[in-house]
Amino acid sequence: MKDEILNNTELRELPIGPEEVAEAAAILQKYKAGKAALDKRLVDNELWFRMGHWKNYQNPMMEGKPQTSSGWLFNSIANKHADAMDNYPAPNVLPRAADDEQTARVLSSILPVVLEQADYEQVYSDTWWRKLKQGTGVKGIFWDPEQHGGVGEIAIRPMNLLMLYWEPGVEDIQASPHFFSLNMENTKQLEARWPQLKGHSASVLDVPRFIHDGGLDTSEKSVVVDWYYKKPDENGRVLLHYCKFCNGVVLYASENDPALAGRGFYDHGKYPFVFDPLFMEEDSPAGFGYIDVMKECQNAIDRMNHAMDENVLLSSKQRYVLSDTAGVNEEELADFSRDIVHVVGRLNDDSFRPLQTAGLQGNSLSYRASRIEELKEISGNRDMTQGGTAGGVTAASAIAALQEAGSKLSRDMLKSAYRAFAKECYLILDLMRQFYDEERVFRIVGGTGENEFVPFSGAALRPQPGGVVGGVELGSREPIFDIVVSAEKKSTFSRLSQNETAKECYQLGFFAPANADAALAALDMMDFEGIEKVRQRVRLNGTLAQQLTALQTQLIRMQQMQTRRAPLTGPADNLTTKAVAHAMGLGKEQ
Repeated sequence: MKDEILNNTELRELPIGPEEVAEAAAILQKYKAGKAALDKRLVDNELWFRMGHWKNYQNPMMEGKPQTSSGWLFNSIANKHADAMDNYPAPNVLPRAADDEQTARVLSSILPVVLEQADYEQVYSDTWWRKLKQGTGVKGIFWDPEQHGGVGEIAIRPMNLLMLYWEPGVEDIQASPHFFSLNMENTKQLEARWPQLKGHSASVLDVPRFIHDGGLDTSEKSVVVDWYYKKPDENGRVLLHYCKFCNGVVLYASENDPALAGRGFYDHGKYPFVFDPLFMEEDSPAGFGYIDVMKECQNAIDRMNHAMDENVLLSSKQRYVLSDTAGVNEEELADFSRDIVHVVGRLNDDSFRPLQTAGLQGNSLSYRASRIEELKEISGNRDMTQGGTAGGVTAASAIAALQEAGSKLSRDMLKSAYRAFAKECYLILDLMRQFYDEERVFRIVGGTGENEFVPFSGAALRPQPGGVVGGVELGSREPIFDIVVSAEKKSTFSRLSQNETAKECYQLGFFAPANADAALAALDMMDFEGIEKVRQRVRLNGTLAQQLTALQTQLIRMQQMQTRRAPLTGPADNLTTKAVAHAMGLGKEQ
């Protein structure tokens, strides 16, 4: 379709042509110069994460010697990533108006399905690795018209911060007049898809690259630029336009598309990228991460490890100071398998003596241990947060309390991730509103475990007519929703804690119908996952207890009445059966 548009518009002047692309490339070069320091830090941090940071220290004295790297920094990063995956987000859509309650309920059911189809869990994991390493995680929320056989679907991708560029000095990318996303692709594949690229295979852009052990051949690759920019229309409304170009050739431009020239590429008018910084920096949408904070301490630990390793090797090997006049056969002396070493002349302490290296001192080991503890404190990766215990703490409740108190850093960084997740969900809803023209059916799992098939289309999200009052049209109203994010508890410890809480409530008699009022009073002062379901069950038990008490009272009264009226020779069992049936509403008194 894009190729047909380009072919049909070749004869007339296009809004986006080689001159506009050249101007965009010049703007991109300015943005790259302003981001050069950040790009260098990203490349350096990747080496630190892979424990290959010794490549940054080219010391001639160290050539041929082992360059040790300990994994304390890596362990801290991996522990943070595990916390993030244990608290995988789940969206809940809430309406702002009563008319949209049914739509919100449907969206709460199908939004997780859309995320699952987009392989969001893998995207979430990859973005968290980059957030912890680079200091910023970035996701892109796009509409992919080629999915599902041309029907199209929402695509969510983890973005490499090294390949993104914005105006230097802005804190929010939406305030940047231009935004660039770069990608390296095979030149021959690009020419097969866009024939207009033939003859323009010489790459005119250079991009920073991570350092790889095996090297990376880029001779047959070209840099493809996704150029997003904002431009006001005739009515003053800001439109988002998109252009893809490579080696100075326009591959696609929304302004050249008659269907989108006056509408914009995305109706929401925002750059389809969500930044999630770990630790914020002023005047930049990108932040810094744990590697930036921990690498100096990790470097000191690695240098001490190297010195200590050399000391241990030297201490474990016997060395000698040998004079040229000693007359000792050096080959036999160096060969530890020989029992006899020949000597010419007489040996004395002046010509031959052993050289012994002093062993490690206790204060050196203590200093190294203190630097390791410092790194743990810097990263908040204490032993207690990983399940370790100290000081004789053995009770499960005490361990849980200490872990809860020690995980506040993890909870803080998760909150920022949840805020970014809510922004992503809003962009997904906007794409549904624009592109879900045909009705789609989503399979969801119902409350009782059975499969339900829910139809949905973008019409439910588009402006609804407000009706007519007194012959005056009230206009239209666009449904607006709130996104509330909660964590899908996947931690094994969380499940065990929930099970222990349930057993304690049972043992304390919370579910006994006679204790309903007291149990509700206690639950009002408690807070744990799923407490509302427990309260509902306790209330139901209390209601059943009241109904049972009322029925028993009514049964006793009816038994007394039947005893007075019935003849003395009547069977007692028959009277009791009739009374019970009457009390339960199963029959009428004969």
